[in-house]
Amino acid sequence: MSGPDEVPLRRLVVLRHAKSAWPEGVEDRLRPLSPRGLRDAPAAGRVLAGGGPLPDLVLCSTAVRARRTWELVAAGWATPPPVRYDRRLYAADVEELLAVVREVPADVRTLLLVGHNPGLQELVSALAADGLDDTLVRVRAKFPTAAVAVLTWHGPGWPALAPGAALLTSFTVPRGEKG
Repeated sequence: MSGPDEVPLRRLVVLRHAKSAWPEGVEDRLRPLSPRGLRDAPAAGRVLAGGGPLPDLVLCSTAVRARRTWELVAAGWATPPPVRYDRRLYAADVEELLAVVREVPADVRTLLLVGHNPGLQELVSALAADGLDDTLVRVRAKFPTAAVAVLTWHGPGWPALAPGAALLTSFTVPRGEKG
């Protein structure tokens, strides 16, 4: 527990939606997950459950593939955190993503953001001043579907989150097994 003068440690967990299908004639926002995406999303949930405290809050894009990814991630957790679906996260750039994150209440210590590329990759790259091992190099090279990046930083609240303020502590690309 932090004392009154300590600035709390916060975690921003960034999850790119799982692999989507490309059915003909289906609007981009309505694209479903592919068979691989249906396998990878639960694998991402297992990685998140084993990687530290579960999120206090989830912010998720309203696109079908992002919503379904979150549903499959959360299905493996005994008590999923509250989720807010936000249409601003669809096709958002770094500034738009940061604007949504900065609205998060100060009592949220761990936040999960479920969305899309290229915005998520650019957000992680912008926020991370450094990364453990080769994590930052890997994120900047490629941020595949179902990838999970964890950023940590000390701050009084989410409005203070700024480019270069965080440390990228992990980057994982979970893959489910074919059945």
